[in-house]
Formats: sequence, C-alpha cells, structure tokens
Amino acid sequence: MSSKALNKKMDMLLARELAGELSHSKKSRTLRKLHANKLAVIGSGIFLVILILCIFAPLFTRFSSTDVDLRNRLSPPGSVHIFGTDQIGRDIWARILYGGRVSILVGMGSAIGATIIGVSFGTYAGYKGGFLDAMIMKTSELFMSFPQIILVLILVTITGQSLWNIIFIFVLTGWPSMYRMTRSQMLSIREEEYVQALRAFGINDFLIAFKHMLPNAIGPIFVNITLSTAMFILQESALSFLGLGVPSNVSTWGNVLSPAQNITILRENWWIWLPVGSVLTIFVLAINFIGDGLRDAADPTQIG
Repeated sequence: MSSKALNKKMDMLLARELAGELSHSKKSRTLRKLHANKLAVIGSGIFLVILILCIFAPLFTRFSSTDVDLRNRLSPPGSVHIFGTDQIGRDIWARILYGGRVSILVGMGSAIGATIIGVSFGTYAGYKGGFLDAMIMKTSELFMSFPQIILVLILVTITGQSLWNIIFIFVLTGWPSMYRMTRSQMLSIREEEYVQALRAFGINDFLIAFKHMLPNAIGPIFVNITLSTAMFILQESALSFLGLGVPSNVSTWGNVLSPAQNITILRENWWIWLPVGSVLTIFVLAINFIGDGLRDAADPTQIG
C-alpha cells in the first residue's frame, strides 16, 4: 500500500473514530460474541429467573420464610408445601426465595463495594505510581498475606454477626484483588501513545486516569465483578451454614442449609437441604457462565 493510500486510510479511520463509529462497532462486536456464547446466554437466563423469583417472592409463595407450623414439622414435599417443611415447620420453598434475596444482596453488594474501592485505588495509583501506589500495594499485600476465609472468620469474631457486618467484611477483604487487577491494566495502558499525548496537552491526571484510561479496562473489571459475586455468595453460605455468618433468624441460603449438619436430617430429610443446595449450585454456575462469556467477549484475540 502506497503512503498516499495509507494516509487516506488513516484519515478515514480518524473520521470514523471522531464520529463514534469505531466505538459503536466494538460494542456491537462484543455483544455479538456474548450472544453467540450459548453457556453465557443460558447463564443469563437462569440468573434472571432466579433473581425475579427472589425479588417477587410474595407472588410465588403464600408463606413467609418465618411462618412456623409445628403440626407439619419435617413434612415431605406435597401440594401445600411443594418443597416440604423444616424441623420447625417453616416452608422450604418460601425460605429459598426469601433467603435468596439476602444471599444475592450479600454477593452483589459486596462485589460492587469491593470493585468501587479497588478500581478507584487501582486506576489512580496505577497511573500515577510513586509513593501512593507503593503504599496501597503494601496494604493490599498485607490483606492478601492471609487466606481470605481465615481473615473473614477473624473479623466476624471481632465485629459480630449481622448482615451489614458480613457485607463490610467481604468488601474489606475483597478490594485488594480488584485493586491489583485494575493496577496491572493501568500499568500497561499508561504507556500507550494517546496517554502520552494527553499528558503533553496538560490534561488533568484524574481525567486521564478515569475518563480516558479506565474505559479501556472495563471488560476485565466486569468479569471480576461476576466472579466476586459468586465467591461472596458461596462464602456467605459457608459461614451461615457453620453458624458464623448472617444471624440464624434471617433466611439465607446458608441458613436454610444449616440443619443438614444433623446427620439424621442429612440422611432422612433430603428435602431440607437438596433443593436449596441445588438452587445455590445452579445460581453460582450461572454467574460463572456469564463471567466466562464476558471474558471471551471482551478478549480482542477471540474471533467473533
């Protein structure tokens, strides 16, 4: 290609970029690749169905998660209680729906909170470098030097059990991984020519980092939000199952599972733990399918 033709091609690309066409084309390609990923589409459908069932729980069950019917203790699934009742007569189906509200709130709320903190620190510190970056990096290394679940258990013991304490602890222990991921993205992006040009024009560092650099790292961030959501839901369920998470009077998927610690219930009353365990597993798998789809869609090396 001659230099004249090359210059003409560059002018056309520049004109398209100024018109926003390249950005639109990139978004369309990403959506097309996401839509072509069958597991991601299935995962999205499952996620939405379970989310809708939990949000609009009163439309799908006439029982409350706290209604006690001692005359129907440990009733197997039937026409009245479709998933049976637990050891004090509470409807399992109602507990799954209302418990899902809390478990999903913990998972998504913690993931979003950790993302806001981690991405904010990672974006600015990764761009600026220097003392600020070193200080935040050392802080994140301090948090990550402990296995996260051990650190969560220690903090739960100190702060006590409550819904908001659990979310706070998950955010506190979850932001370092998001920070390090965002920082690594910024370290590679800050050497791009357009960043150097923005610096040369004297653009404010905050604007360069958050307005011009951060959008180019948004793909991996969304992937990490989905994976973090699944991880926090599993952690909350594990803690509540052991009696160390959300208080037992609040329905969560972990608290619904908790009676399965009793070997008799585990062997003879499968309806207490199998339905909620299945819903929890399917929901977490759905989130992971969505995360995998987002990762592939955001990967420019993937053909689509």
